[in-house]
Amino acid sequence: MGISELRQVGHVDGGRMTDPLGRDLVRRGLLGRADAARAGLVRRQCDTSLDRILLAEGLAREEDLLAAHARLGNTRCLDAGALARARVVETGLDPRILLKHGALLMRDENGAPCLAHDGAGSLRALRRLLPDDLTRARPIIAPRMAVQDRVAEAYRDTLRDMAAARTPESESCRTWEGQRGIRLRLACAALLVIGALCLAFPLAVLGLVAGWAILTLIVAAGLKVAAFAAAMAARDEKRPVPVAGPLPRVSILVPLFRETEIAHALVARLSRLTYPKCLLDVILVLEEEDHLTRETLASIDLPPWVRPVVVPDGQPRTKPRAMNYALDFCQGEIIGIFDAEDAPDPDQITRVARRFQGAPRDLACLQGVLDYYNPRQNWLARCFTIEYATWFRTLMPGMARLGLALPLGGTTLYIRRDVLEDLGGWDAHNVTEDADLGFRLARHGYRTGMIDTVTEEEANCRPWAWVRQRSRWLKGYMTTWLVHMRAPRRLHAQLGPRKFWGFQAHFVSAVSQVVLAPVLWSFWLVLLGLPHPLEPVIPRAVLTSICAMFLTAEVLTLCIHAVTVSGPRHRHLLAWVPTMHFYAPLAAIAAYKAIYELVFKPFFWDKTIHGLSVAARGRHRSDGGFDLAGIKLEPGHESL
Repeated sequence: MGISELRQVGHVDGGRMTDPLGRDLVRRGLLGRADAARAGLVRRQCDTSLDRILLAEGLAREEDLLAAHARLGNTRCLDAGALARARVVETGLDPRILLKHGALLMRDENGAPCLAHDGAGSLRALRRLLPDDLTRARPIIAPRMAVQDRVAEAYRDTLRDMAAARTPESESCRTWEGQRGIRLRLACAALLVIGALCLAFPLAVLGLVAGWAILTLIVAAGLKVAAFAAAMAARDEKRPVPVAGPLPRVSILVPLFRETEIAHALVARLSRLTYPKCLLDVILVLEEEDHLTRETLASIDLPPWVRPVVVPDGQPRTKPRAMNYALDFCQGEIIGIFDAEDAPDPDQITRVARRFQGAPRDLACLQGVLDYYNPRQNWLARCFTIEYATWFRTLMPGMARLGLALPLGGTTLYIRRDVLEDLGGWDAHNVTEDADLGFRLARHGYRTGMIDTVTEEEANCRPWAWVRQRSRWLKGYMTTWLVHMRAPRRLHAQLGPRKFWGFQAHFVSAVSQVVLAPVLWSFWLVLLGLPHPLEPVIPRAVLTSICAMFLTAEVLTLCIHAVTVSGPRHRHLLAWVPTMHFYAPLAAIAAYKAIYELVFKPFFWDKTIHGLSVAARGRHRSDGGFDLAGIKLEPGHESL
């Protein structure tokens, strides 16, 4: 409950005011006694400081709070301009530590060392890390954002390079840099060998490929059925009971790149979150060379709990590198990820925080449900919605109940900050950093749980844009498998047999099925009574049995789709489930694009285009702004 809600309750007796900051503000007429009492009540429910509550609730200006801290600390206050001109003292510390603490060692006009910070947090932990001659540096007060900006400027190149190489080399694909010649030679050699074998032994090669396609089809179908059965059984389980206690601070990273069309809508959606704003730390992660998005956000009056962080231009220019850089600007104990077009459930973060509070430490990550707010836009959007519903509402929960490692989704993802830092953040070179992170968590003994909260985003509703997005996912799957299979024995020892073979079943079958889809489709010739290329070496009866197996797997998949979308939210999609069979060819095209890019440009981030449906339904004002009132949601989603 925030202060605005407490005002509606009426008179609040906050008791004797014990916080020196509150007393100072009240004494100077900068804060009403009733609001100070209400802020005290909020503080008892939230693990944060009084000044953050007052700032988030709009009850005090940042300059007044900084001045109060300066008075209480008998020191002076610097503005952003003075901080930018200050001489930075080299401490030998990792600059990410300074960012995390929001502090900077500098010299005053007399050359004496001083420690700039915003006064809101304790600096004892940082002082213990400083060299002996700097531990008694005199504190001075400065805005936290300005301090972090000065640290980022002073250590720009170091922080940029650290963001690209944060993950341990043994668990990263960055070692592939500079190996394009090797990849090209291997690819050419493989093509020559395959071509020669096809010319010399065409039927044998086709038979082997068909056999592998059938084997992976069986494995994929078995995994789906097992996950489906586990998910159905889990519906009757009791849900964890939330625990009480002060809520933790949560940081949300929102990577943006050329998102001018939906930047205004993003801020409006984030504002609907019911989590106490004094505990919410939303960071809009911007690329340095993305001037359009930066200019768009500069024209928006951002609330005090939302702030931009600009990532220095560098390579690779990927979402995980940007998040690695922004991670140390965060203030939360829990790190969440949203995409630009996301519309999360208003109570989502509260549910996540309570679930973490009542969970054992090995539950390091929570994955929410992703859904789409434009499923009626066209056929592709409908099929994409069916696929996502099946994956996030049925297969992922089933895999979690089976005790398998989960390839995470890129959004509605929450992870304990200390665990994320210990793992080395995200692999900046992996274009599916989310799936990779899921298996790195499992390798180090952590669990990922599913949580029943929904984030709606925009379904990719244009064919080529869909292919580009899917090719990036498939390339990332291939990359993730190759990286983690560098040392199979070590991976087996870390994951254990169940997770290890689940990893193989999911990744190998997923990639094989889309790459070899045309081989499986060839068996439709048998059903149509036409000759099959393998008929000279395989009896007709065996080919017919293979066709029956193919059909059975297809029917099972369609049944799982149908059961998943049979609820009230997705029932309108039931009639479209049979057309999912015609949705698969797009994935085959994406798979061949992914293989090409894996050889020639493995780190290329083929960006998903956002704002197609929002721009179509919203209205642009004559002054160039965006009319949020023009955004229309699908029936059933007006509550957002």
